[in-house]
Amino acid sequence: MNTTVLHIKNMVCPRCIKMVRYVLEHQELAVVDVSLGKAIVEGAPDAEQIGRIAKALEEEGFTLLDDRRLQTVESIKNFVIETVHYGELDELNENFSTLLSQHLQKDYQQLSKLFSETEHTTIEQYVIQQKIERVKELLVYNELTLSEIAYKLGYSSVAHLSGQFKKVTGLTPSHFKAVKEEKRKPLDKI
Repeated sequence: MNTTVLHIKNMVCPRCIKMVRYVLEHQELAVVDVSLGKAIVEGAPDAEQIGRIAKALEEEGFTLLDDRRLQTVESIKNFVIETVHYGELDELNENFSTLLSQHLQKDYQQLSKLFSETEHTTIEQYVIQQKIERVKELLVYNELTLSEIAYKLGYSSVAHLSGQFKKVTGLTPSHFKAVKEEKRKPLDKI
């Protein structure tokens, strides 16, 4: 079976995966698989089909990527999102940079340079931003203590989490929790 991989920007959650699948199926494509940042379809869509797919995806807030560099950056973002929001950071036995490098099978220095040039921030800062958004989410849910959140997100201590949180948001986690303001950002806006 001949398949084509479509790289798609702005996929950040399970709902995005469902929406992309829906869009592709309504473009009469046989969808093999959809995951954060990519979809695999049977066959090879021609230029006209690609144009229709791109337009349909854009109407839903997604972008079809054809530039290899942008595909790599989107793969980095998706790996960070999957790991921070849906993974178990407390169980990581290796540095994040090592995991990312292994996952994408590319040298971390090259990935870091490309990401910085394209996104105007470092991978490390992007990871921190994602972790802080996850902390905000968990604080709003009010189901875990700050200690449990720090452990779950792989922080060495509550103090480390609190310091990073304050540096990014300007608030301490306890103040953020007390005011209960909706200060969260959508993942695709980070």
